[in-house]
Amino acid sequence: MIRRRLQQRAPNLGWARFTLPSWAPLALPFILIFIVGLLWLINGPGYGLLPLLAIGPASAAAVGGRLFTLCVGGTAAVQDGLIAFDVDANTSAKSVVISFSAIAGVTFFALLASHVRLRQERELAEVRAVADITQRVLLRPVPDRIGPLRLSARYMSASTRAQVGGDLYAVVPTAQGVRLIVGDAEGKGLPAVQEAATAMGTFRAVAYQECTLAAIADWIESTLDRELGDEQFITAVLAEISPDGTKMEVINCGHPQPLQLGPRGPQFLGPADGNPPLGLGLSRVTVRESFTVALRPGEPVLFYTDGLSEARNKAGEFFPLTESASVQASADPSTLLGRLSAEVSRYVGHQPHDDVALLLVERTVP
Repeated sequence: MIRRRLQQRAPNLGWARFTLPSWAPLALPFILIFIVGLLWLINGPGYGLLPLLAIGPASAAAVGGRLFTLCVGGTAAVQDGLIAFDVDANTSAKSVVISFSAIAGVTFFALLASHVRLRQERELAEVRAVADITQRVLLRPVPDRIGPLRLSARYMSASTRAQVGGDLYAVVPTAQGVRLIVGDAEGKGLPAVQEAATAMGTFRAVAYQECTLAAIADWIESTLDRELGDEQFITAVLAEISPDGTKMEVINCGHPQPLQLGPRGPQFLGPADGNPPLGLGLSRVTVRESFTVALRPGEPVLFYTDGLSEARNKAGEFFPLTESASVQASADPSTLLGRLSAEVSRYVGHQPHDDVALLLVERTVP
């Protein structure tokens, strides 16, 4: 509660976080060894503090490599040896043997733990690199400008190991105008990625050929119905912006409503209960309804997935999209999406539970 009040009072300053210097984690094991030695000097040998020197190499495995862990273990052993050879300390041989054994044993297993941790970090780096390449193939970069339009896109993954998921977006300039799709594949993991890839591939293939958005939706519907399972579907918004950028036709297939920003305040576009999602095999029995809105300079339209509108904080409260500071303030598309992403992350307070895809389209001043 205090943190939220501070953010509300100083929204432009952000939340001040105390950050440790980069060298602090590496210094921690040596500090722990020093503290144990200091406590031994203060309290004497009767408290059995020497085995606690093993805390140093145990903590080193969490922050450093094998050589660093070995150095910390050696430092702990030297500290133990200095205490053992202090004739005035009256340290028993039994306590010295126990402490040396504890340091040696913990250092050995700390070396193994450090080796496993470094191997997992390398594997994680490889997974992220592959995921990044996959994302660039599936979610191609959106151009900053197409004719009279400025655009920006951003993807926030719910996975800490990969930056690709079932949310999708694509923008295609055609003779009929700029056509785009923003969607969310049902499910998680590889099945969701397959759904998203199928929908985006079909959209890119037919967006240049078909004359209407409804025909494009039918193509995606039939492709999903043919290639995916019965329980898989995609919610999506398809839009076509006229070549002069003055109007936009939208077909909403079970997806969250686009949000138009500007001086009038955030406003949801179209009916809340739109057409059914894609992939349910309803193309032959359903006539998809579209609506048209005017695009004015300074009134961008935000397309997003439900990972944004359904994001919750620790109290279980939904993210207040229309009341957020990011959508209230005017900014260029890229800056606005950056601020919105940061605001959502602060509100949630942890890794988002669902992927978030954002696409912002704005008509420029002629």
